[in-house]
Amino acid sequence: MKKILLFCLCVSACTSAYIPKSYTGTAFKTQTIPGKIECEFYDRGGEGIAYHDSDTINNGSGKLNPANGTYLNEFRMNEGVDISYTKSNNIDNNPFGKIMPVLDQLYVGWTVPGEWINYSVDVKKSGTYKIAIMYTANGDGAISFDVDNKPATNELKILSTHNDADTVAWRQWHHWNKIDSLTSVNLSKGKHLLTLHIVQHGQMNFDYFEFYK
Repeated sequence: MKKILLFCLCVSACTSAYIPKSYTGTAFKTQTIPGKIECEFYDRGGEGIAYHDSDTINNGSGKLNPANGTYLNEFRMNEGVDISYTKSNNIDNNPFGKIMPVLDQLYVGWTVPGEWINYSVDVKKSGTYKIAIMYTANGDGAISFDVDNKPATNELKILSTHNDADTVAWRQWHHWNKIDSLTSVNLSKGKHLLTLHIVQHGQMNFDYFEFYK
């Protein structure tokens, strides 16, 4: 795995830094730190509150994965965030992946610069946490994080997973990879609002972000 330049900008550990009172979104599912933040479990509240997406169509649930009454194909299909899931038959488990993903795992995709997604999280213990990421990327991109509506990181480079050696043209970039230490953030104990920003390039898929000490 290629090394990348790490950036770290710590967030104040003061106990007053909690989810802003003006925020009207609510947690879809309780997600805790330390632990994995599953990207598809973003907050409820809709466009402009829980997320900003470039269009109102979920390009995965109900579209790429046609509505058929199943949980995976219809997950949050009436919302703008684009969601799909990992599949077998050499789609996500293809031999060119850097790491084998869990199959039938939901993820966020079709990302575009300027989009953002909110996650209400519960930090169980104050401290400095490293962030790992499970992703694919069609070209080098960049993301960043806010905590409680304040910048928590600089722009973080996400390296392309494109591989010309893959003989299936449409799949050449769809190779899962994991970065074990993307950056570090200092978080105080309690409930916080975590915001993922798509900064550069887009065309990235995100399974989860893991916060660990």
